[in-house]
Amino acid sequence: MSQSSNAPATSADGTLHIEPALVVDGANSQWDLSCDVLVIGFGAAGASAALAAQKTGAKVIVADRFDGGGASAKSGGIVYAGGGTPHQKKAGYEDTPEEMFKYLRMETGDSVTEPTLRQFCEDSRGLIEWLESMGANFESSAPPPKTSYPKDGIYLYYSGNEAVAEYAAVAKPAPRGHRTRGSWLSGKAMFEFLRAEVSRVGINTMTQTAVRRLITDKDGKVLGAELWQLTPGSKEAIQHDKLIQKAEKVFNFVPAWADSLRAKARAIEMAHAKPLRARANKGVILSAGGFIFNREMVAKYAPKYKMTMRLGTAGCDGSGIRLGQSVGAVADKLNHVSAWRFINPPIAWPKGIAINTKGERFCNEQVYGAKLGVEMCEFHDGKAWLILDKKLRKIAIREALFGGLWFFQSVPALLLMLLAKRGKTAQELGNKLGIDGAAFGRTIDAYNNAITNNTADPLLKSNDYRAALDTKLYALDIGAHMSCPAITLGGLRVDEKTGGVLNANGTTIPGLYAAGRTAIGVASNRYVSGLSLADCLWSGRRAGNTAANS
Repeated sequence: MSQSSNAPATSADGTLHIEPALVVDGANSQWDLSCDVLVIGFGAAGASAALAAQKTGAKVIVADRFDGGGASAKSGGIVYAGGGTPHQKKAGYEDTPEEMFKYLRMETGDSVTEPTLRQFCEDSRGLIEWLESMGANFESSAPPPKTSYPKDGIYLYYSGNEAVAEYAAVAKPAPRGHRTRGSWLSGKAMFEFLRAEVSRVGINTMTQTAVRRLITDKDGKVLGAELWQLTPGSKEAIQHDKLIQKAEKVFNFVPAWADSLRAKARAIEMAHAKPLRARANKGVILSAGGFIFNREMVAKYAPKYKMTMRLGTAGCDGSGIRLGQSVGAVADKLNHVSAWRFINPPIAWPKGIAINTKGERFCNEQVYGAKLGVEMCEFHDGKAWLILDKKLRKIAIREALFGGLWFFQSVPALLLMLLAKRGKTAQELGNKLGIDGAAFGRTIDAYNNAITNNTADPLLKSNDYRAALDTKLYALDIGAHMSCPAITLGGLRVDEKTGGVLNANGTTIPGLYAAGRTAIGVASNRYVSGLSLADCLWSGRRAGNTAANS
């Protein structure tokens, strides 16, 4: 089989080229590989799908363009789970699937139907048990805090807006962020349990194997896919891996260089990968992540987030979504992005106020960072400042230096405080920011007066997070251009009972399923820490079960 002639030889950022589906005569076509279920993408969703399918007795092949793990292995390893897990009970918190549902209904909106969300909540405790059966551990040794990411030793925490007044009024608060025990970011530790289980049960995993197109019959049924694999152990494969590993290390600091490294890796794929046709007798599962690394897709579908920092890996280039679209699948919610602007820790920061270019508060500073980030990007052009006074700034600097924070919390906090603009009055600081100083002054007066008069905060911030601001003020630039990480949330429409991919008529495409961020799921409207990973695991198992039993 020769390399497709219409695939470009180079790419500016290493994005995988997806070709139109290959239509074959299913009865007479020749295949290099055969399986029951072919899983494309080996992150949390792909691993879960493969394990679920294999458990039914299905023969499974997993293909990943790189070495597996994807964004899941780069994550904090947090699984959003509740309903009364053993770890919640041990920490003294009562929770039920109903309370979890009421909270998530507020966060997720119409991302999935009510029955699906209820099922997700009912299955939550079992998801934790399933992970622990593979060796994962979520045991915590300290009370759950409210933070962007907890310290080692703390593996249960409030990972969303559960304790914020407007949410607590609807659903009884409980910590549901279950962080996999491990040092540093726990995503890799969690994924390695999945990888080890995939290996233990004998699932065929093909790494450095890209899928550039699906294969269908004349009626549109997905029969399999065309895989392009670098010869394992070859010098090209080794060089490809080195380029990707280097790109992953530097993309937060010099993204242009990282993109050039990915482009070189892609050129190796195009020149040296060998094609293989893989037949999937029961189904193909797309689980290749989102598209935050595909800047063309971001510019087209979510332009308000172009200035954010990409969070994930090179595999998050929308290839799974584009493969689905190549056979008539419909994508939705592609404009939904989670942008993370955390202002806790330091714990003194939320006591200040976040303002927009009009000098007005626009969000309760106590809320989860993704809510603040999305409000900023969606409605305020990605521009915002956090206003502190001298006292709050001093407390925050002390915590950043000596409070035992993670470096990705302390270093950016210190830089923002050192680079902050300052003014003795709101008018003076407003002039430096290029905003209406008089309006800014009225905002501060209203904030302070509510505290002095012991009246409720207009944006419902809790009293514990309120502090009257003095006259010497500091403005920290917390805009989207200041290292604001983001992930995409939209994907292919699927049948919520099966994970089967839907076409424009709302009917399933035979032989095709999707999971994780390649698909619409629980986290496709809004995100709280651990919800995407939990959805990847849950939807992956759903797709694997259904495909294997089709």
